[in-house]
Amino acid sequence: MYKYTFRIRARSGMVVENLTVHARDRLEAEKKLAQIYRNCEFLDCREVAAPVGGEGLDFESVLSMINKQENPK
Repeated sequence: MYKYTFRIRARSGMVVENLTVHARDRLEAEKKLAQIYRNCEFLDCREVAAPVGGEGLDFESVLSMINKQENPK
């Protein structure tokens, strides 16, 4: 999943900034926003840096941390 930050113009003409959406790609992110803001105009889109492998937590690393807390050396 990637994080996209949009700046749009709503159908009322008001500009909405910093709308953040999690999606697999930009097209999916635009579809999600279009469901909420019907007939909006996309003015800008920025992809926020996705987490690099190894930085996130997986199940094994969580278990390892719990085990270390329960059995300190």
